[in-house]
Formats: sequence, C-alpha cells, structure tokens
Amino acid sequence: MVLETIYVVRHGFRMNWVVDPNTGEYKSTTLSSTPTGIPSDPALASYGEQQAAQLADKLLSLDPPIDVVYSSPFYRCLQTLKPASERLFAPDGRLSGQKIRVENGLGEFYGLARFDHPSPAPLAVLHTHFPGQLDDDYAPVLVPSTNGESIPDLHDRIAYTLSRVVAALDADPRAPRALLICTHAASMIAIGRALTGRMPPDEGEEDFKCFTCALTRFDRRITKEEDGERVRKEEKEAGEWSAERPHDIPRVSWREGRGVAGGWDCVINGDCSFLTNGEERGWKFSGDEAFLTDPNAFNDKLNTGEPVPTTSAAADSSKL
Repeated sequence: MVLETIYVVRHGFRMNWVVDPNTGEYKSTTLSSTPTGIPSDPALASYGEQQAAQLADKLLSLDPPIDVVYSSPFYRCLQTLKPASERLFAPDGRLSGQKIRVENGLGEFYGLARFDHPSPAPLAVLHTHFPGQLDDDYAPVLVPSTNGESIPDLHDRIAYTLSRVVAALDADPRAPRALLICTHAASMIAIGRALTGRMPPDEGEEDFKCFTCALTRFDRRITKEEDGERVRKEEKEAGEWSAERPHDIPRVSWREGRGVAGGWDCVINGDCSFLTNGEERGWKFSGDEAFLTDPNAFNDKLNTGEPVPTTSAAADSSKL
C-alpha cells in the first residue's frame, strides 16, 4: 500500500510583522511579543483561531481520513492544527499515540537577501507551547538557508521535501493512506505545482488557491507497482541534502507534468466552504520577491487586504 491522498491547508488569519529591507530587522506590529519571541513568528489573530476551529471540524470529517500530520515549524501553522490535532491524538482519537511531524522543508518562503532571515523556533521551544503534540523522533528532510531563496528554488525545495516525505510514508509499515500538511501561502502554491508537475510560464499565475485555512486535496496517479519502482529509482538518484550546503537542493524531476512521486491530480482546490466567511486573504507571487534588487518588494497592496507602508523603511509581510 502506498500513500494515496495529500491534504494541504494554509494557516489561519494571523498577526503581522514588518521588516526593514535594508538591515533585515524584523519587528512585530503587535504591542506584545510573539509566543516564541521571534518577530516573524506571530500567533493567529482571534479571528484565525475561529477559522482553525472550523477547519478542525472539516478535517475530522475527511474521507479518506487523515493518517499522518506534517507541519511547517512556524507557530501559526501549529496553532492552526491544534484544534484538530488535540482531537486526533486524544486517547480515544483516531491517531492516538501519534504526533505532528515538524518539517522545516515545508516552511515559510523568504526572498533572497544579503542578510539572514529569522529561523523558526527550535522544537524544544515549540514543545512549551504545544506539549505532547510534536514528534521528537522526527528529523526534518532539510532546513532552508537563512539567506532566502528564489521562486524557482522554493519550488525545488518543496519538491525535494515532498519526494522524501512521500517515500518515507510509502515505506511505513503502518501503510498510511492520507497525509495532512499545514503550511504557508507561497509553499502551498509550490506544493500544488510540484505534485501536479505543472509549472506555469508566469510564476504569478493564480493556479492553486491559498486562502487562510483553505483546504486542497491531491490524489495520486500511480496505479502499478512498476510505476512505483521507477519513482523510487529516480528519487534515489536525486541525492541527499546536506546542512553544510543548505542552498544546494537536490533536483527531483517534477516539471513538465511529471509531478513528485509519480504525480498527483488536484481534485479540490482551496475549498473554504466550511468557513463562516469563505475565501479570505488570498495570495499569489508578484515579482521575484527578493530583497536584492527591490528592497521594497514586500510592500505589495495586491497581496494584502490591509494598508501597507510605501517607503522602503518597512516591508509588509501580511501576504505570507
């Protein structure tokens, strides 16, 4: 038995931060500090918590049901999963005894910069906020470079991470059928492209929807064992990621319709029908998102529902 279905959700409506694109200094826009003490790692807004509760009801009703849960290491993603994970992992829950696998390779996207972007909190800190919810035994596939990445590199990072995650679950003796991932807007778009193998000529094309707490479903195309053998051979040939060269992401063949691990079909795209107010805070790529040539790249009204500053002194983050 191999993994058959991947569910992907974006975190709920969150608090904001700003970054000085010249110095790389991040600041929270709230009066209080963030739970982890990292300015770019905010909690959900109270409205986002309401969305997360509604999402939990939806997640527990899915068919096929969720067998394993992965998440970005950022607080807002883990907080979004909390209402569902507490019920799934409860003593009488369907996944009793399991925990969330925190995967840095499915984390936030930061544009290329000459400064270091903030790293997410380590597992030891996250445990204080989500006790008993996180898997200590899980080692992430990779940890993105703190200097950011280009949009093509983001897609390759996501593709490589997914290839390793799917391979591990295919080999799991518990034979999980359905995986749930909680991530961010840019990563959610990249996941859709990597799984389906469809990379549009225009990176800003609005192909995969990523509203707050939106749910997307992918079903696997592989039906024959020989297809699985071919995929496993290709994944092995890609090589392994090394922490000594974080920018050097092994290349997995996923473009031109191939898709990661044999390819997947998107059967539900950004469903928000279970949320009281439906689709909110959508996002898409706009420009190269880098700080190298455009220090004001993140001040993009197109990608936020809130007013943003127009000077290069503060780059808005509300899109991620």
